[in-house]
Amino acid sequence: MPQIRPITDLRNTTEISDICHAKREPIFITKNGYGDLVVMSIEAYEDLIETASIDAAIGKAESEYMRTHESHDARAALASLRRKHFG
Repeated sequence: MPQIRPITDLRNTTEISDICHAKREPIFITKNGYGDLVVMSIEAYEDLIETASIDAAIGKAESEYMRTHESHDARAALASLRRKHFG
């Protein structure tokens, strides 16, 4: 469950850092009772970016398929990738 903390808790940076690294999820920071910031570890941020990148690639592939209705044989596609990346 995500943590919601007031902005004054940012004074204790070590505690916030420890929580972010231990839970590997963001902490939501409020200011005057309203959402203001999100703080997370670099590892959690990198995971988020990687997931977003994969989601974007899947979305692009789905859009391309909807446009062209062209699909590729999985064995042929994997063989092509192996040749390209593993020599």
